[in-house]
Amino acid sequence: MAKFQDPHHAPDSARTVTDHQPDVADRTIGSIIAETRNLTADQVERVLQHQKAKGIRFGEAAIALGYASTDDVLFALSQQFHYPYAAEAQRKASPELVALNAPFGVQAESFRAIRSQIMMRLFNEGQDRRALAIVSPDAGDGKTFFSANLAVTLAQLGGRTLLVDADMRGPRQHAVFGVDNTAGLSGILSGRAEAKVIQQVPGVSSLFVLPVGITPPNPLELVERPAFGLLVRELLSKFDHVVVDTPAAQYGSDSAVIAARCGAALVVARQNKSQVVSLQDLVANLAETPAQLAGVIFNEF
Repeated sequence: MAKFQDPHHAPDSARTVTDHQPDVADRTIGSIIAETRNLTADQVERVLQHQKAKGIRFGEAAIALGYASTDDVLFALSQQFHYPYAAEAQRKASPELVALNAPFGVQAESFRAIRSQIMMRLFNEGQDRRALAIVSPDAGDGKTFFSANLAVTLAQLGGRTLLVDADMRGPRQHAVFGVDNTAGLSGILSGRAEAKVIQQVPGVSSLFVLPVGITPPNPLELVERPAFGLLVRELLSKFDHVVVDTPAAQYGSDSAVIAARCGAALVVARQNKSQVVSLQDLVANLAETPAQLAGVIFNEF
């Protein structure tokens, strides 16, 4: 079980900056920094001389001379290795997206470790394809935070990843990622024809979000209809990974129904807040569904 620290509330937008041109990986860190900071030939020469004199990397030399920042170096690394990394202004807009805001940090590394465990448990060769429902006992457990960052780390593997916001009682993923929420899951399950319900996250070519759309008055009935199970199967045929955010169990049986349709579930609880009885009840309810329980995560605030 892993612990995470969830930043305070989420915000409006979380666009990222990355470059997927095939020649980026062939460029040096120095050339990327020079282009990003518009360094002159004379400035680049000074950096190279300082680099040689001190026996350090180009980025370290540029920082020492005041021609670049640590953020510039991290951005250059993300460009070179096709690794999505949010720009400074975008990090401030959405502090919850730690896997994009600080992809080389401790929290992002924890998410990657959990991603590895999930991949080994749920996505072994020969196993049936499953979507992964993220469930929690109570509101405020950090389920949306966890779902968003897990989806980011799955997308960073390169496979097409879809994050579905099925929390039709209190949706937030559209705000976390800064995508439009005028149409989405509720419209699909209600039988309405809506365009562009699945939206690509800007700057992360392999990550997509299906928001809730209009918050419906009958969320449980919508996920209990056969249409939801059919939709999940259709999405699994089009995406390599499907992560589904769900309402907290305190609001009803939505999460258990969604987990059953997805085929797998991961429980998120909040350290020093979640009641053992509530957690036991949730796990027991999931055990009565066809969903495979991938594990339990304790989120540290």
